[in-house]
Amino acid sequence: MTFAPDEARIPGAADDRTVVGANLSLPLFRTLSGVLAGHQYLKVVVDRAEDTWHLLDTRVHPFHVDYIATRVLGMTADELDAQLDEFNASVYMASDRRFLLGVLSLHCDEETDGPERPFLVLETTEADTMHGALLEDFYHYVRNRVDGRLPLLLKPANHGQEHELASVSETRIPRILSQELFGNRTRTCLNPGVTEGRLRYFHSLDEYRDAAAELGWQDIVAMACLPDDVPRVAGFINTEPTTPLSHTNVLASGWGIPNAIVRDLDALVERDGLAEAWVRYRVQEDAITLERLAGAPELEQPVWHQQRIRIDAPLLGDAPIMALHRLRRADRDSYGTKAANLGELHHVLDSRTADLTAFYARPRPPRPDLLTHLASRLGEPGASAERLRAAAAEWVAATVRAPEGVALPFHLHHLYLTSSPALQQGIGKLKMALELDALDMVDSLSLDLQHLMHSMPMPDEVARAITGSVPRLLADERRLVVRSSSNAEDLPGFSAAGIYDSVTTVRGAEQLLNAVRHVWASLLSPRSVRLRHEVGISLDDTYMGVIIQEYVPADLGGVLVTCNPTRREDFRNVYLNCTAGSPERVVDGTVLPHQYLYNTVEGGGRTVDVGSSGTDLSMDTRAALSQLALVGRLLQSHFSEDEPDDALDIEWLMTAEGAFRLVQVRPYAW
Repeated sequence: MTFAPDEARIPGAADDRTVVGANLSLPLFRTLSGVLAGHQYLKVVVDRAEDTWHLLDTRVHPFHVDYIATRVLGMTADELDAQLDEFNASVYMASDRRFLLGVLSLHCDEETDGPERPFLVLETTEADTMHGALLEDFYHYVRNRVDGRLPLLLKPANHGQEHELASVSETRIPRILSQELFGNRTRTCLNPGVTEGRLRYFHSLDEYRDAAAELGWQDIVAMACLPDDVPRVAGFINTEPTTPLSHTNVLASGWGIPNAIVRDLDALVERDGLAEAWVRYRVQEDAITLERLAGAPELEQPVWHQQRIRIDAPLLGDAPIMALHRLRRADRDSYGTKAANLGELHHVLDSRTADLTAFYARPRPPRPDLLTHLASRLGEPGASAERLRAAAAEWVAATVRAPEGVALPFHLHHLYLTSSPALQQGIGKLKMALELDALDMVDSLSLDLQHLMHSMPMPDEVARAITGSVPRLLADERRLVVRSSSNAEDLPGFSAAGIYDSVTTVRGAEQLLNAVRHVWASLLSPRSVRLRHEVGISLDDTYMGVIIQEYVPADLGGVLVTCNPTRREDFRNVYLNCTAGSPERVVDGTVLPHQYLYNTVEGGGRTVDVGSSGTDLSMDTRAALSQLALVGRLLQSHFSEDEPDDALDIEWLMTAEGAFRLVQVRPYAW
C-alpha cells in the first residue's frame, strides 16, 4: 500500500464527517475510512501546536496537505498550489514540524483456531523523513487515542525510517515491515488492464506444453509461473509470486494485456466454476477480479492483431566489427539496437554533453517543473539550469560504467546466410509459409533452419573476422558473453524481451563461433518468427548483430525500469529488482528477487519484497541502489528521445568492488 503526497485537488463536501480530538473506536474508523489495495484506511493529522488530532473523512479529504492548508491554516487552494513544494517540505521533511501526517489501515490476523484478529497499522507517506524521536512521538500519540483492544503497529514508510527505528526497542514501538505485511498478499497487480477471454488453467508445465500449440489470442493463460515462451494471448495469471520485471510481465506490458498474481485461483475456479469458462478479467492496483460470463462473447480481435511495427531497412554493406565505445545510436541499422544503445551509453558517459534533465524540466501541475527536486538530489541547491545539466552528467559518469566489447555487424550474418544454398532454400520456404499464413508449417520449417545453422560451419572469412576481433581474450582463455543485437528487438512497441538467445559461458575460439551461430539461429526460432509475423516485421528485413564481451563476475545483478509498472500515474518512483549474481536470474524467474521502489523526486526508497533470500540487503547496498535508480531516471531523459516520460528498461550488475555496470538499455513498453 502506497500513500504518495499531493497529486490532485478535490474540494471538501457538505457532508464532511471529519472528527477532531475524539478517541478512535473501530466503528468510527469504519465510518470515516476508504479502501485501498483491499484494506480499509483512514488519514490522520496530529497538530502538535494544538495538542489534538484530526481524523479525516477519506471521501472528502483524500490529501493531507489540502486539509491542513485550507481547513486548519485558512489558505486558499491557489495559495497552496503556488508554494506546494515548500509546503510539502514543511510537513514531510522539517525536523521541527508542527503537523505529523499518517495513515491508519485495518488488517486481520487469522488465529490457529480460525477467528480473525483485527489490528491497525500506522504509517507515514513514503517521502516523509521523520527522525526516530518524531516517529516515537507519533506512534504514542496515536496509540493513546485508539481503542486499546486494537493492536497498533508502526510500518516504516522508507529505508530512512527503518534506519531511524533500528535503535528503538520493538517493545516501545511495535512495528511491521512492508514485506512482512504484504509479502503473502493473495492478489497482486503486475500489469493493469481488463480483457474478456477463455480461462486456460494449467497445473503443471507438462500440461501447458501439451496444449500450447492450440492457445490463441482469446485465451487467458493461468499457471504457477508462466514460461518465457508463452504466446501472445489475452491475459496472464500467475498463481505463485513473481516480479513485475520478469520477461513474461515485460511482454504483458508491451502487449497491453492484464497480468496478476492470483494465489487463490484454485478456490475461485472451484467456487465459481471457472475452469475453461469465458470470463471478464480485470486487474487494477487495488482490485483483481475474475467474473464468469454467460457464454462466449463476441470478441473482436485485439488491437495488437492490427499492430504493425515499422523497422528501417538493415544496412548490409561491408561494415567492420566495431568496439562498442565507437558506436552511436544511429548505428542500429548496421549493428542492432542493443549494441547501438550501449555505444550511445559510452558516448553519454565519456562526453558528458547530453542533457539528462529533460524529465525533471517537464511541467508537473501545479508545479512548473521538478528541477528544484533534481538539484536537491544532486546536492546542487540553487544551481542554474546549465550547472544542473553538468551536474547530472557528472553524477551519471561517476556512478555507472558501460561494458567493453565488440559488435558484429549484420554484414557478417548476411555473409553466413548467403554462403549456403541449403539455408537460402530453407529461408525461401519459410517466407512462403508466412506469406500464405500457413502457420502450421512455420514451426517445423523454423526448427529445421535452426538445426541446419547449428551444424553448418562458417565461411573462413567470417570465422577469421570474429576470432580476430577479440584475440587477447581468446589467447587468455577468458570467459566471454555473446549477446543478441537484432534490429527487431528493443523497439518501441516491440521489446522482444527474452525472445532471442545469449550465451554466457564461452571460452576459446571454437565455443565463440558456436555461440555466435547459436545467437544468429535464435532469430529463426518458431516463437520469434511468429511474434514478428504478428506485428508485420518481414523476415527479409530482420538481421542479427552480435555483442561479444568479457564476462564480469557480479555480486549483485538486476533490472530497473524507470517507472512504477503497477501504477502508471506515479511519476516519482522507479522499480528496481536484484539478486545475487547475474541479471538473467531476475528476468528468467529462476529466483524471486529483492524488489524496491526508489523515489527520484523527493528521495528515499522502500522495500517491496525481499524475495527468495528471506532477508533484506544491507543499508549501504540499498543506499547505493538509490543512486543507481537516479542514474536510470537521468538516462531516461536522453534515451527516450522525443518523449522524456517514456520509461527505460535497464539491466545492470554490481561488482565485488561496488561498481555498477549497465549491460543493457532499452525502451520499456507499457
